[in-house]
Amino acid sequence: MNQAGRLGRVEAGRLGRVEADGLDGLIYIGSIGGVEPLQRIGKATVDVLEVLLGADEPRWGLEIIKLTGRPSGSVYPLLDRLERAGWVTSTWDDDAERRGPRRRMYRLTAEGAAEARRVVARAAPAPRFAPRTAQ
Repeated sequence: MNQAGRLGRVEAGRLGRVEADGLDGLIYIGSIGGVEPLQRIGKATVDVLEVLLGADEPRWGLEIIKLTGRPSGSVYPLLDRLERAGWVTSTWDDDAERRGPRRRMYRLTAEGAAEARRVVARAAPAPRFAPRTAQ
């Protein structure tokens, strides 16, 4: 990549190569001791976080898509963003007895779960106050 200001895709917590204006170097993308804040938290993000918070075991992408009712074009990029920010980790399913393609399994990190609980709580609608009338 020789275009100024362009960065290659790098995973959170990994070294990535940067080439801009003829300068060549390495940068570290990630956070030290924590998760990165998310820039945008919309309803789709909240839906995915709710599914992951409610899971005792890792969930695979298609399962998350079905449970949220969101399209794959929203869910997979969102999972990628959550993983790069340190909220989620993913592994490949190693079930050799299951037929079909391997599944990518997603689970919240401990710090990601704490942040997800805060995000979901903030997104929850406020309880409606119903004033009582004097009798």
